[in-house]
Amino acid sequence: MKRVLLVFGTRPEAIKMCPLVSELMQRENIDPVICVTGQHREMLHQVLDAFHIVPDYKFSVMKERQTLFDITISILELMKKLLADIQPDLVLVHGDTTTSFATTLACYYMQIPVGHVEAGLRTHDIYSPYPEEFNRQAVSIISRYNFAPTESAKHNLLREGRRADSIFVTGNTAIDALKTTVRDDYRHPILDWAQGSRLIILTAHRRESLGEPMRQMFHAIRRVVTEFPDVRLVYPVHLNPLVHKIAKSELGDCDQIRMIEPLDVIDFHNLLARCYFILTDSGGIQEEATYLGRPVLVLRDKTERPEGIDAGTLKLIGTSEESIYRNFKMLLEDPAMYSAMSNVSTLYGDGFACKRIADIICAE
Repeated sequence: MKRVLLVFGTRPEAIKMCPLVSELMQRENIDPVICVTGQHREMLHQVLDAFHIVPDYKFSVMKERQTLFDITISILELMKKLLADIQPDLVLVHGDTTTSFATTLACYYMQIPVGHVEAGLRTHDIYSPYPEEFNRQAVSIISRYNFAPTESAKHNLLREGRRADSIFVTGNTAIDALKTTVRDDYRHPILDWAQGSRLIILTAHRRESLGEPMRQMFHAIRRVVTEFPDVRLVYPVHLNPLVHKIAKSELGDCDQIRMIEPLDVIDFHNLLARCYFILTDSGGIQEEATYLGRPVLVLRDKTERPEGIDAGTLKLIGTSEESIYRNFKMLLEDPAMYSAMSNVSTLYGDGFACKRIADIICAE
């Protein structure tokens, strides 16, 4: 029996790791152990509940005004004890969070093999996104298994000198999650509020966007929304107090904009499936929306998901007010552009990534 420890701590990680947990639980020769670090404490439990996952270990590293130093040190210390206690044969981490980086570093110190789910994504700029780009590059250096979602991610790893026999193209587990969360008979008050209008979903939270870039984002968005009476925009606001403050000052008194608490994964995925298009600085939403055939305007200067850019389902528009205003308005006014960006695609996965990862682990 192979003991596999899965460690994650944020909402996006949980969305992509919970389907893998469920798959590993069905394998007779795997003993999965679940640890959540609580890097996103309030938002994490929503995902765990949706997928009916009960962690074996729950830490609470999150604290008010935490820094990257705080998170990294806390997780290193907690992982040192946990790894010594349970002695896993393999540790699985996901993506690019500080939870993943610190856990992988602890495994390296204790010479425990690591499997990196969603390996090989790159912008090639360690400060964009920050600190995620550094985290994922560092995890790949140490990982025994690099589960790359796409051929492009595989080529990134090969160019960096990772061993070919450590890289497995599996698709992204985010698509596996969508296959369980999106429902035909879904209803929500936001859909009732937006009935007869074009519903736009906004997400914005990245550390590098805080301050003036975020103000420019919101100012541009407000300008466009007020010019189009048939548009309704919903913004599930991130729990970061700085994001709240800027959002309230720039968007708070517009009747066509609803700022709401973060949605659980089932609500969010179903609203994605039914919206007109998405404005986001998130990474995972770029994959989810592409699979659902929803156009995405990416509020960033770089993306680690170039497949969608090449296919035309994603468009990078940066964070300047005029660029966002121009592109947002264009997508509302140009039916040909909208149609070209609305193609359903399996660029990022076909819904069987978890099965492939589990098969690989079981075969080793």
